[in-house]
Amino acid sequence: ENLQRGVLEQMHQYLKGVDFTWEVIINDDGSTDGGDQIIKKFSEKNKGFKLIHGSHGGKAAGLLNGIKNAQGEIILTTDMDQSTPLSEFDKLYPWFAKGYDVVFGSRGKLRENFPWYRQVTSWGFRTVRSIFLLRHVSDTQCGFKAYKADVLKRIFPQLEVLKAKRSKGWVVSAFDVELLYMAEKVGANLKEVDVKWRDEDVSTGKQRNFVKESVEMLKQILMVKMNDSSGKYEKI
Repeated sequence: ENLQRGVLEQMHQYLKGVDFTWEVIINDDGSTDGGDQIIKKFSEKNKGFKLIHGSHGGKAAGLLNGIKNAQGEIILTTDMDQSTPLSEFDKLYPWFAKGYDVVFGSRGKLRENFPWYRQVTSWGFRTVRSIFLLRHVSDTQCGFKAYKADVLKRIFPQLEVLKAKRSKGWVVSAFDVELLYMAEKVGANLKEVDVKWRDEDVSTGKQRNFVKESVEMLKQILMVKMNDSSGKYEKI
């Protein structure tokens, strides 16, 4: 549904006007809804767009597949629904010249088009997470993040979520917390930047339980804290 409403065209319009070389790698995580055919046709007509395929492993596995294929010095990860428009990269890009290694978007505390129950669970997650980890970070979960490629390729394969069983269906994870935490542990300089965000996801078929998701994400926060206490991140 997101592809059908023209997100690829939106991305291309922005990229045609930038002054740096670029590539767009779109990972198909074993989809069955025909979305890969939309991407394939678009990529054939528009230079710089590339479709790759992976077996269904969930978001982290899909991102890893894209990261392995990325050629650039800076890698931006972004969700297909473009709730944060690709043009917001203009706000992230300049910080790399100022010495930062990871520059990531922040959606703010009040998120446009977010229902009240998601506002509540999001607030609860941020509050608990900040007690244990990344106290100076407001929003760890925005999918709009940019990294120096050497840093990202070093830390991303170490994510705990990648060691779990292959994902089935729609799965929410707090792997962003571990990723940012590992970046700090290896000495990367982090910068959080406010970006425009509005929930634009029109896709259907996601069976979501926000209470269950919140509990799972909190378990993952505790897992990161336990890993840190055991010295795991000193070995990266």
